[in-house]
Amino acid sequence: MSLIRRRIAAFGPLTTPATVIALRESPDSELPSTTQPQDAASTIAPFSTALNGVDQPGNMLFKEMLWWTLGILALIVLSIHLFDMAWTRLRHVSSMSAPANRQTYWKRSQWSWMPSLKKHLLYAPLWKKRHNREIKMSSAVSIGTLPSRLHSVILGVYLLSNIVYMFYEDWTQENSYSLAAEIRGRSGTLSAVNMVPLIILAGRNNPLIGMLRVSFDTYNLLHRWMGRMVVIEAVIHTIAWAYVAISADGVSGENFRLVHDSFLASGLAGTIALVILLLLSFSPIRHAFYETFLNFHIILAFIVFAMTWVHCATAQLPGGLPQLPWMVAIFMLWAAERLARMFRLAYNNWSRKGGFTEAAIEAMPADATRVTMHLPRYVDVKPGTHAYIRFMGINPWENHPFSIAWVKHHPEEDASKETEPVRRGTTSISFIIGAHTGFTRQLYNKAEIGFPSTRIKAAMEGPYAGHHSLDSYGHAVLFAGASGITHQISYLKPLIEGFNEGTIATRRVTLVWIMRNTEALEWVRPWMDEILRMPRRKEILNMQLFITRPKNAKELVQSASTTVQMFPGRPNLATLLKKEVEEQIGAMCVTVCGPGALADDVRQAVRGVQDENSVVDFVEESFTW
Repeated sequence: MSLIRRRIAAFGPLTTPATVIALRESPDSELPSTTQPQDAASTIAPFSTALNGVDQPGNMLFKEMLWWTLGILALIVLSIHLFDMAWTRLRHVSSMSAPANRQTYWKRSQWSWMPSLKKHLLYAPLWKKRHNREIKMSSAVSIGTLPSRLHSVILGVYLLSNIVYMFYEDWTQENSYSLAAEIRGRSGTLSAVNMVPLIILAGRNNPLIGMLRVSFDTYNLLHRWMGRMVVIEAVIHTIAWAYVAISADGVSGENFRLVHDSFLASGLAGTIALVILLLLSFSPIRHAFYETFLNFHIILAFIVFAMTWVHCATAQLPGGLPQLPWMVAIFMLWAAERLARMFRLAYNNWSRKGGFTEAAIEAMPADATRVTMHLPRYVDVKPGTHAYIRFMGINPWENHPFSIAWVKHHPEEDASKETEPVRRGTTSISFIIGAHTGFTRQLYNKAEIGFPSTRIKAAMEGPYAGHHSLDSYGHAVLFAGASGITHQISYLKPLIEGFNEGTIATRRVTLVWIMRNTEALEWVRPWMDEILRMPRRKEILNMQLFITRPKNAKELVQSASTTVQMFPGRPNLATLLKKEVEEQIGAMCVTVCGPGALADDVRQAVRGVQDENSVVDFVEESFTW
């Protein structure tokens, strides 16, 4: 083989003919010679630029396969959700006028395999018991939580598909620079491909949350793992480029190009920003400095997407790199989500008649703050929702999610005479916020200064979630730990009202609240008093209060009521739930909101009662970050 043919063959099978012809016909280059080192560079350098040596058909194929994998997964979840909606609706309509002893059909599982599926997959932790209980290296350092078994399966499919697509290369080729070009193209393509679902899952206004009835907490978990994959693939992309570029021009030559070439500079800047973001997102750092991390996360993410856009747009190709339209879509999605947030903020917190939102903040016992947001307009709020709130004078650029505990509507005077449901007037929404560090501690300190109550300008974004309705269940068991009562108490008033009006299937509600001492009762006293005075409350609601560390024996008041009881210590959750199942009415739903350890114990108890003779669903409300 002639010397020229050997040089052409060195480009590998995936080098485009146009590149070879251009090199041969370039007036500035001479025929290769074994005595000139710069000629070796001329045969290497093309593999570090544009699409030379890149398996573009393979990249586009794997792009389609990855997006189809995620799309099919979403379609499966949507199909299951639509079936569940129809089944739930049928159960609701057929049971809402039936007495307790006529709901036996819905009490028993209609599919023999469903209890095992719930026990071993849907409700199962990754290993034995731990799921939402934080893994702590010390009292101050947390490394996060473990995904559930179902989440692990989904993450496994996603991560494994990325690994297979990433390393499906022609490893047999002798030209290492051609192989590096393949890896550069594949890793860069996959990193950009993953950015699209990454930005979708990051948004709290993500339309998939409502469509698929999947919690934002689950999307946040997927977002974190997708982000890690984006960083790893971007780093591989940069290393593959650097291997070829430095081999061709040396370190000094590449340093010069990085300073003067916006295509290379933007790519390297984006990778550096991604690596910094990954380091800051390590769980111990993220948990220790969450508010700082959140601000840096937003800034760095914007830099990453902006640099990737510049990188794709400034490539020496007609129309830029093929990934450029994806970056345009990412910025459109980001802008749409931010606009949705701005619209929610503006709509909820200002009206021509009512002005702006004000919040009344009250310092409560046991380091908690009761916040009541007085919105200037009517806002419909479902049970089990949460909202993001911010306050003037307390880091107003920060907003954090809290469960909505209580909602009270104030109709206009002329609207109060109408018989139809009134959606005019104003709404007051209340929260209980435990004081820890940072934002929540500053809020509590401000409330203490203005004791008994302080009014400040505030804003609420939401409500979000509220997808889990209990109206179709004959039996509901609600577990709350400490301030987790805010989520559970939001269900009580609507359930009792629906019971009185005959519009729900629920015939029995058991609330189990576990608290350190009775000071926590002050948090919800006005709302609980209203609930206890509701008509026919005793026919449907039973409350069991467990005081784990009473200050003295006088705290444990022995009530003569059989529907409101107080006990010392912690409950035996497995025994308590088995007793509820023995007295089960229709289908049962068990929900929990509280510390991770409590949620894991309730999850284990629910798994322990799964059999063909009872339908017991499980819902966990959590904010993992």
